[in-house]
Amino acid sequence: MNTKGRRRRTSIFCLGAIAWLTMASCSLNRSRDGQNQISLSGSSTIAPLAAEIGKRFESRHPNVRVDVQSGGSSRGIADTRRELVDIGMVSRELKSEEQDLISVAIALDGVAVIVHRDNPITSLTDNQIAAIYTGDIEDWRDVGGEPGPITVVNKAEGRSTLELFTQYIQVDHRRIRADIVIGDNEQGIKTVAGNPRAIGYVSIGTAEYDAAAGVAIKLLPMNGVAANIENVRNGSFPLARPLNLVLKQPPAGRVAAFIEFAKSDEVHDIIKEQYFVPLVP
Repeated sequence: MNTKGRRRRTSIFCLGAIAWLTMASCSLNRSRDGQNQISLSGSSTIAPLAAEIGKRFESRHPNVRVDVQSGGSSRGIADTRRELVDIGMVSRELKSEEQDLISVAIALDGVAVIVHRDNPITSLTDNQIAAIYTGDIEDWRDVGGEPGPITVVNKAEGRSTLELFTQYIQVDHRRIRADIVIGDNEQGIKTVAGNPRAIGYVSIGTAEYDAAAGVAIKLLPMNGVAANIENVRNGSFPLARPLNLVLKQPPAGRVAAFIEFAKSDEVHDIIKEQYFVPLVP
């Protein structure tokens, strides 16, 4: 391709990118500026829960529409700061540099290591998990399983699940040697369910829900504690986290009403149905 052709192609690409960004921005702004709309973005763990809470809120307030978009906790923080959405969703505690935002916890969750249901492994030590994720252990036979290479499934950067997991196993995320990088929890579960040699980590709530529904995964205990929502509830599971809604400023109007509704016992049944732990005042 000659120089003129490359320039034309570059110009077309730039115009396309600008158009896409403009459309995305407009879409978010319409959602935020609409007088009867509430917009949320962020954690893929919270998004399905927020969507169900939103549906019930809409049924109580027929003139309000709740729009929920996934994309990771980092997106929830960024969109809230830039006022692209009314509410961010963040599935971890706010960091010291994020204290300019207001957080409201609506439930608790944990992070569990998962393998395929047919994998004979029933437990791994924290050191073995760390060695698998750094590439020091590459074969299942080295941890007592059937011979065969381990497929390491890791979360993409910007996901709070990744941050919590690497903090727990005390490994810098840059040392992880992943075979597959996934986004949301369902993508991770489908990847492990479709590969008998895979290992991953996802929300306990989502994994327990899917395992109960027959998806071919199993949850491994963490430090000897069974990975289930009951152990998150009683505080014994070592890798638990709050599910937070975050705001740039104190809420008012319909946003305040939604926050109060999401905190109330009127949605505890929804939280339990999705295998999370409601917060009791």
